[in-house]
Amino acid sequence: MMINNSLDNRRNDAMTGCPDNSGKYSATRWKQVVIDDTTLRDGEQSAGIAFTVEEKIAIAQGLAAAGVPELEIGIPAMGEEEQYTMRAIVDLRLPLKLLGWCRLVDADLAAAKNTGVAMIDLSVPVSDQQIRHKLGRTRKEVLKDIKRLIPKALDAGFEVCLGCEDASRADLNYVQIVMETAQNVGARRIRFADTVGIMEPFSVADIFRMLREGSDLELEMHAHNDFGLASANTMAAVYGGATHINTTVNGLGERAGNAPLEEAVVALRHLYQVETGVDSGRLMALSDLVQRASGRDVGWQKSVVGEGVFTHEAGIHVDGLIKDPRNYQGLDPAELGRSHSLVLGKHSGGRTIRHCYTELGIELQVWQVDPLLQMVRTFTSQYKRVPQHSELHNFYLQLCDFEPLVLQRDVSKTPITKGGRVQ
Repeated sequence: MMINNSLDNRRNDAMTGCPDNSGKYSATRWKQVVIDDTTLRDGEQSAGIAFTVEEKIAIAQGLAAAGVPELEIGIPAMGEEEQYTMRAIVDLRLPLKLLGWCRLVDADLAAAKNTGVAMIDLSVPVSDQQIRHKLGRTRKEVLKDIKRLIPKALDAGFEVCLGCEDASRADLNYVQIVMETAQNVGARRIRFADTVGIMEPFSVADIFRMLREGSDLELEMHAHNDFGLASANTMAAVYGGATHINTTVNGLGERAGNAPLEEAVVALRHLYQVETGVDSGRLMALSDLVQRASGRDVGWQKSVVGEGVFTHEAGIHVDGLIKDPRNYQGLDPAELGRSHSLVLGKHSGGRTIRHCYTELGIELQVWQVDPLLQMVRTFTSQYKRVPQHSELHNFYLQLCDFEPLVLQRDVSKTPITKGGRVQ
């Protein structure tokens, strides 16, 4: 099906801020979007990651404590060890829904019966590329399997989400036929998977708007980050009418990863006024837990949870931040249990260096500011890092005509007079 959205309509949307003539954002249809987190399934599929049973349990408990409502916790067909781990999580009786991931085949469905999960994602390729060249089958055969296996799963006591693998490269007419077929035999949800991460937000919003208008099934977005657009595509899916989204903590996942849980939670809340029920104050602890379990550290500038995302050096920014944090604050770090941090570096200004030395108990005189700034800039250019408290003390003592202090104790705890002498 061709997506009907003319250039004039797009211009109208841009001018009014509305996707249609209703006067409302599509996202406002859903005051709350359900997160189906797949850290324990797709996240663990990151090359080289293997969680222990204990780590999986700890992550599941952390996600539950944060208020994540659904978890995809494993792949039953991997064997008895995976099934045991999934049962162990089920036995915790956490206050959320647990899912398993299965291929749309009899053997996977049989394996899922050993796990105790309430819902399964029965996944099948829907693009011609994968139907022909991965399965070696036809569109009609896929539809036949949907009609046969979804009722079989329902009879086994599962709720069913039909996972449309590689939907982003599929014929959308066929995707709609797949959805209708799945709904007719009892599926409650469709997962639209951008399996190879090739989508962009504008087309995602259009597609989900079209799917939403043609079906009352739950619609779930599964985004991959190959072009760095997983979070944007997830937001666009919600904008277009998605009821559910897949995430992973820290954006773990195949290749470039999935949409990060932490980004989805805060972006939906602040940019779309859509709640997920997740406590953002627990996101840092979750991130740290998954970093340790996965052995994958997040980048210093990783949005929301990176060590440096609330760290400021540039003089103009620091000056504005000290006057009023809202001058340079899009996301309040307090929401995450964090705070702004000011550091000295090449781009620091006089106000920053006064502030940093005041925190060390030293009130600078006017004449001391520029020489200390030059010392800091020379240091950061040479060593490619910010100076530590002890190094800042030494700069100050050098400027006051002292020999460099040989530290034999923690100078940050040593009282220093305004004149610089150690008491």
